[in-house]
Amino acid sequence: MTFLFAVIGIAAIGFLLWRAFGPQLADSENRDERPTRQPSGPVGPDDDPDFLLDLDRRTRGPNGADGEDI
Repeated sequence: MTFLFAVIGIAAIGFLLWRAFGPQLADSENRDERPTRQPSGPVGPDDDPDFLLDLDRRTRGPNGADGEDI
């Protein structure tokens, strides 16, 4: 039973040391050098230019006029 507590304690201490001095230390040093991440593509259909163009075409009709003028 003592062996089990010792293993759990060593694992807990190792985890805490890793969290304290692990990858976050390298991340904070290089944070200024990294470029900010830009969105890779449209998030939703209202941000997609192709979708909006198609929606505009379908709404205005084949002659390009608004539907209210007809």
